[in-house]
Amino acid sequence: MKNVKTVLFLVLLGVPILMQAQQLVYKPINPAFGGDTFNYQWLLSSAEAQNSFTEDTSLGFQQSTELERFTETLNRQLLNSLSQDLFRQEFGDGSLTVGTYVFGSLVVEITPATNGLAINILDTQTGDQTQIIIPNN
Repeated sequence: MKNVKTVLFLVLLGVPILMQAQQLVYKPINPAFGGDTFNYQWLLSSAEAQNSFTEDTSLGFQQSTELERFTETLNRQLLNSLSQDLFRQEFGDGSLTVGTYVFGSLVVEITPATNGLAINILDTQTGDQTQIIIPNN
């Protein structure tokens, strides 16, 4: 029993002496991060093989016809005219008065500010909001 303990002690003492260490060195594979440039084709083909998406060519840019462009321009002009009419109806002479106004789902709040007039616009359906500041002359 004493002999086994001695042998075990000597083995445990000798194991660290027999072990060798080496320096760990990181070498990147991807050429974008300093790896070998010859790995580029292999990485690209590997990525393309894993890609399950297909390109939908029907969603690409399509040139609109003259009729479509004319219709879009006419729609813009009509909407512009409508918004000008609403503005004239609400504000009369064109001067903005302080208050809160509702246009469908839009809430427009006009308040005086230190550097002019602040107009806060809130879309109650989406929660989007914007602020316009009209400076004093």
